[in-house]
Amino acid sequence: MNSLPARSVAVVLGTRPELVKLAELIRVLGPAARVVHTGQHYDEELSGGFLAELGLPDPEYLTGVGGQPRAVQIAAALHGLDELFAAEPPLAVVVQGDTNAALSGALAANARDLPLVHVEAGLRSHDRAMPEEHNRVLIDRLADVLCAATPDNRELLLAEGVAAERIVVTGNPVVEAVRDHLPAAATRAALLDAHGLTADGYVLATVHRPENTDDETALTAVLTELAGLARELPVVVPLHPRTRARIESAGLAHLLDGLTVLPPAGYGTFLALARHAALLVSDSGGIQEETTVLGRPLVVVRNSTERPESLADFAELVDPGPAIGTAARRRLAEGPGGLRQLAALPSPYGDGTASRRIAELIAGLAYGGAVDGGTVRTAPAQQLAA
Repeated sequence: MNSLPARSVAVVLGTRPELVKLAELIRVLGPAARVVHTGQHYDEELSGGFLAELGLPDPEYLTGVGGQPRAVQIAAALHGLDELFAAEPPLAVVVQGDTNAALSGALAANARDLPLVHVEAGLRSHDRAMPEEHNRVLIDRLADVLCAATPDNRELLLAEGVAAERIVVTGNPVVEAVRDHLPAAATRAALLDAHGLTADGYVLATVHRPENTDDETALTAVLTELAGLARELPVVVPLHPRTRARIESAGLAHLLDGLTVLPPAGYGTFLALARHAALLVSDSGGIQEETTVLGRPLVVVRNSTERPESLADFAELVDPGPAIGTAARRRLAEGPGGLRQLAALPSPYGDGTASRRIAELIAGLAYGGAVDGGTVRTAPAQQLAA
């Protein structure tokens, strides 16, 4: 934004989903954005290539964070950020979601008395076994501006005693991320042809959360159910490197034999595959949002979710085990009519203007302006992902 000095807004991130959701905000901020990558999940496959794909500048990288235990990650990132903010104090700090990187950014801003903006505030699973739940609650207590994606998120924050004037319902940047990066129809058709896939004729699955990958029983159950579905229609699995390592160490590689295993997909490639999947099966938080923009059904394999808005129409929550296959076959049986019905529904996460709204809030906060609450419109999935 022209009104903000260069490098005056520190955007702290550390994972691939943060890159995706903050990309448009970074572009809107322009030279004012100072992107700091903590290295929480950095590798060339999962983060490096995304910078070019999303059209983002190279960030400043911290060292000694990736691959460390949670407490060490947070401590190392906090130390590095504190040094950066001491040497060049920003007018505002922006964090997104509930990662260790986001919590580190929030703590560093608080320690230096810098205004803090939390994008995607107010998500709650009410599951204290999730480290992310602790992160998001702490960030929300520290933030000066809480950008709630939905009215329900706002209500949760109000119920916790957060002052109404600190909360703005902005929508979720995931809507513009999907809209901006979904490849054209011809490109999507070529991708499906290259993999021998038919539109609306396959399942797309991802597995990466520790509750599924670090528990051998859970991992076996998920892969067994996917293998069962693969006997009925193709099951495509872009395999996270960490998940592959867990599968191999547990001696479960044979369960991949019937699946179409792909390397980690770029964001556009993943969206193209998701857009034409008859069903998605995943433990991802972001995919719970993306499917509502794409108008696709989803089986969420997790113990709990912080995105109940998706469960209203687009998704259902199941434990790892036979419930996966049961839910998947039920949604698949809805056929083309079920897909058309979902495509006609609005995404609960907004109309694709969240990043610009958030940028305006940042500019106001940086210059001591007041925060004024509001809501956003919604648009049908088919309008955003035709």
